[in-house]
Amino acid sequence: MKKENTTRPLRLALAALFWVAAWQVVAMAVGQGILLASPVDTLARLVALVQTGGYWRSVLFTLCHILAGYALASAAGIALATLAARYAPVADLLAPLLSAMRSVPVASFVIAALIWVPSRRLSLLIVAVIVLPVVYAGTLDGLRQIDPRLTEMARVFHMPRLNRLRCVALPALMPSLTSALSVAMGLAWKSGVAAEVIGIPGGSIGEKLYKAKVYLATPDLFAWTLTIVLISAGCARLLRIGLGRLQSIWEKGKF
Repeated sequence: MKKENTTRPLRLALAALFWVAAWQVVAMAVGQGILLASPVDTLARLVALVQTGGYWRSVLFTLCHILAGYALASAAGIALATLAARYAPVADLLAPLLSAMRSVPVASFVIAALIWVPSRRLSLLIVAVIVLPVVYAGTLDGLRQIDPRLTEMARVFHMPRLNRLRCVALPALMPSLTSALSVAMGLAWKSGVAAEVIGIPGGSIGEKLYKAKVYLATPDLFAWTLTIVLISAGCARLLRIGLGRLQSIWEKGKF
């Protein structure tokens, strides 16, 4: 197992190099940068972009709006799932609404939302709509995994509420909640940027993608896409680390 853990990063790096090489080969075969920018052209354009203030302002704009929507939806999803796990009528009441939120295409939400909110707030709203059902479902599933016999035993022995949460609820809840939050982070970036591309708020990454499409600036399109991938992966990584440390603190009783 230890050897497996030490060799996996190397395998992942080699896999990444393989796909970058494949991308380069395909780009060379196409021979038209306007159709498919090569990794070299994409990286060169990204290096040029990061040296401009507009790049960082766009990144900050999109990052703040997406993370704000993600945080609000996650908090609401956890709170609603807690109520639904405790009161069955709440779960029944929310089921049709959340099912619709999961089924309706992002584009439909975006077009409808543009009637009610300014384009600069659009990505925040769309991210919240997409993230909430995912976090709700993961939290509710985790809460339903709690063994009622352990809960009853904790009550019989008058275990303090905080200890009950740490020793009984958290071990059952965290796996599904962590998975839901991680999946929701990826969906947040996909839906948030898609909303920006449709709404075209000034100073956003979505606006840059739209302009790259309009002006057929394929290296710009790929450079901004690479930016989104890197930031999304970084946010997901930080989220997993934060949740792991929070769980460790809870389990050790230091919170």
